[in-house]
Amino acid sequence: MAVTSKKIFIAGGGTGGHIYPGLAIAQAIKKEDPSCEVHFVGTKHGLENKIIPQNNFKLHLIDIGGLKNTSFLKKIFVFLKFPLAFLQCVSLLLKYRPAFVFGVGGYSSGPFVLTASLMGFKTALFESNAAPGITNRILSRFVQTSFTLFEELRQYLKSKKVLIYGFPVRGSMAPSPARKDSGLKVLIFGGSQGARGINMTVSQAINKYPQELKEIEFVHQTGKLDFPSYKDFYKERPNVKCLEYLDPIKDYYDWADLVVCRAGASTLSELSACGKAAILVPFPFAADNHQQKNAESLVRKNAARMCLQKDFTPELFMKLVLEFKNNRDEIAALENNIKSLYIPNAATNIAKDILFCE
Repeated sequence: MAVTSKKIFIAGGGTGGHIYPGLAIAQAIKKEDPSCEVHFVGTKHGLENKIIPQNNFKLHLIDIGGLKNTSFLKKIFVFLKFPLAFLQCVSLLLKYRPAFVFGVGGYSSGPFVLTASLMGFKTALFESNAAPGITNRILSRFVQTSFTLFEELRQYLKSKKVLIYGFPVRGSMAPSPARKDSGLKVLIFGGSQGARGINMTVSQAINKYPQELKEIEFVHQTGKLDFPSYKDFYKERPNVKCLEYLDPIKDYYDWADLVVCRAGASTLSELSACGKAAILVPFPFAADNHQQKNAESLVRKNAARMCLQKDFTPELFMKLVLEFKNNRDEIAALENNIKSLYIPNAATNIAKDILFCE
């Protein structure tokens, strides 16, 4: 039996790619031991402020920001916040004295997990990308365990244990049923906040090639910022459904034959769990270019197609979509290959390691 009244802290957030695996692990912990208290640590700027309370977990906030892709002045401002963030971390750790602290990435993960390790708490981190960022490379030297998806990351992560458990996807993710009707259905999305580069290219293609694409059905999730303009833009296109969010996203995975999306680890793991063919357009400004490296790892296994943002033109989008429309065998091959990469029960296995850690 698990020890009762344990408190587990999960640090990280910002985007869905960090929040959802943490949430999957939290739910698995509660399933294994309902008496365990699971708390999250984030910042006031991230999506965790919406997602975590909706799922009935306690969220604590620390005042910290990121250093990547920011101006020199903003970097100085972030550095000036470090002492306050450190004191906030110390205060939370002394108040709650968690049995375990787990980092899933995002602004709050590094400082909170490092502080916990230096104070003697049991710690671990989760690295979801094919190329770990500098924060997790350093942090891995201070934690007992690193969980990841890729065997090759053992050379970068220097914790005592490196465990290959796969990606903790949301519980609703499962292989999509086989589609029997004819035609091609294409799902386009850019993550929880949308992707302007994808939005622009796709909308231009649908506007420029209405005859070529008229027999193809599209669902285009634009994100909150772009939704008002694209909603009006698509009013004259009956084969396009424009959405701000995909909720629940599993219904749209099941609907689609082909997915056009970014290459964050969370998205790739959901594609793998559902077994969906995809054209990946990596975000070109991702830290350490990790999205392109994620996509390349799938392309090498013939589990997805990749198109860099600089090459993703309306003409190429139209050409690729028509190629898939006329070649169902390629869709089937990509589906089978990406499905074979899925490692089930990752959230449960990580939860058990956390609860029963020595």
